[in-house]
Amino acid sequence: MRTLYQFPLSHFCEKARWMLDHKELEYVAHNLVPIVHRAFAKLKTGQYKLPILHDQERWIADSTEIALYLDEIYPERTLLRAEKLQRTEALEINDLANELGRHVRRWTMAHALSKDEESLDLLIGEKGYLRQFEKYSKPIMKSLVSKGLKLDEAEIQASKLKMDDLVNTLNQKLIDQQGRYFVGDRLGLADIAVCSMLAPILEIEATPWEKEYGEISSEEFRKFKAILTDMPLGQYVLRIYQTERNARVDWRGV
Repeated sequence: MRTLYQFPLSHFCEKARWMLDHKELEYVAHNLVPIVHRAFAKLKTGQYKLPILHDQERWIADSTEIALYLDEIYPERTLLRAEKLQRTEALEINDLANELGRHVRRWTMAHALSKDEESLDLLIGEKGYLRQFEKYSKPIMKSLVSKGLKLDEAEIQASKLKMDDLVNTLNQKLIDQQGRYFVGDRLGLADIAVCSMLAPILEIEATPWEKEYGEISSEEFRKFKAILTDMPLGQYVLRIYQTERNARVDWRGV
């Protein structure tokens, strides 16, 4: 059985889940604990990145490397087109989405950790020592995540400015493609990458970022979400999630 080692809250892991689901491959989503995961990742792949896919005898780290591996080993329902120009364009958009994702991660996590405990609940998991001793593990985890993501005010504001720039760039690229898909005439890596990276801001239904009725977000967060929702890019993400995101595995993992 394939295993995807993940953080449930990570939009990069959502990207990997979506790629596996798109190819209709069976897998288990296995949760790792932030910060503690680094030793496991280093042992198995020689680096610290998640997600990690374990398939047969192979260990593949990083969502883009997983995409390339899946197309090589499981060519059905390809993520990248064979035509050189379309392949190059898709990888360029994927790179933009990955950069966007890093800034979205910092900005949204800063907002999440400042207002509620739900994000910490997902980070420490439903079982294990961190849950048993959550009175102590939650503040420790919050401190470690804040330090790891550089959640100081200057970095957060810099990420917001970069998010604005990348969102506008991707919005224009989508308009240039007449708004259906980013590359070609069907779903591919570029679409999955962009949609996954923006899901935390749009609080997509049936994802880790879905908000229950009545939950309160900051005014800044609500404003940015409203702006994005009104853009062609935001409408596209909502549509693609509704029509193309056929999840086969629960994002909560095990």
